[in-house]
Amino acid sequence: MLNLVPLALQERGATDFDATTLDEAWRSYTNPAEPIFTESVLARLRRWVLGMAYALRPSRIGVLPRLWLTTAAYFLRPKCTRDRLPVRPTCHGRRGFVGVSDDLAVGTMIERYRQGLTPISHVGRMKWWFPAERAVIAPHELRLDQKTRRLLRQGKFFVTFDEDFVGVIEACAEPRSGKTFLTWITPKMMHAVWALHEAGYAHSVEVWDDDCHLIGGLYGLAIGGVFFAESRFARVDSASEVGVAVLHQHLAHWGFGVHDAKCMSPHLASLGFRTVDREVFQEMLKFHAWKPSRIGRWTVEEALGQVFFARQESD
Repeated sequence: MLNLVPLALQERGATDFDATTLDEAWRSYTNPAEPIFTESVLARLRRWVLGMAYALRPSRIGVLPRLWLTTAAYFLRPKCTRDRLPVRPTCHGRRGFVGVSDDLAVGTMIERYRQGLTPISHVGRMKWWFPAERAVIAPHELRLDQKTRRLLRQGKFFVTFDEDFVGVIEACAEPRSGKTFLTWITPKMMHAVWALHEAGYAHSVEVWDDDCHLIGGLYGLAIGGVFFAESRFARVDSASEVGVAVLHQHLAHWGFGVHDAKCMSPHLASLGFRTVDREVFQEMLKFHAWKPSRIGRWTVEEALGQVFFARQESD
């Protein structure tokens, strides 16, 4: 079973706890002041307008009646129970809408991720989803193109873990060139993943250039033997691919069995990700997500690089 007992409690011999005790017991391993994640009134208004327009797209409008009814029921329930999701949730549609809950506490997030649920919401209360299909890969199965392999050999970029978590999530929330600026990485979500980072479960991968500029990266949650990728960004071509490659060499070495990237894309397919249905993904979580977690701050183990590069060259 996944060990969620913080070190401070383990030292006192604690083995059982409830979610409230868990959230009160976390101690930061970096111990900085919590960042102030904010957005301007104009940015919030733009997010709401674009979010509502996005919800009206033909591919998403079918779930709106269910979402509206669920949200109305949420506000009619007592405050002490409204944020609970069903023990055996029903997934509606291919996107798998499950319910509405603003409970983003550390213990709750870990429990729901182990069930396969994902929190995504552009506006209003947090919505939880379990899509019909997931994009997954075993860490050792990653495929790299020639350009990424060349960049790794040349050591042109420098990769770190957990050195600038705030910088990474803020960069992931920035507008993307050629795309409508609508992000689900809101201040509410940033605070939630920051708490998970402080608890030792959320991690960032940073890619730097020779001038120490942050040019790419990604972040995600490591629960048991599963890495749940949340988002990535690149300010320089192939920077995020270098970060993914270094992350995978460590995940494989550390015994992780699954990297979940949520939704399949042509780019993910080129890296070796495959699509599995909801039932298969649940079985994968039962096997991998309950293994002991690698809790705490991650660091790059440079000795792994030579073995990894040699294996890539031989493929």
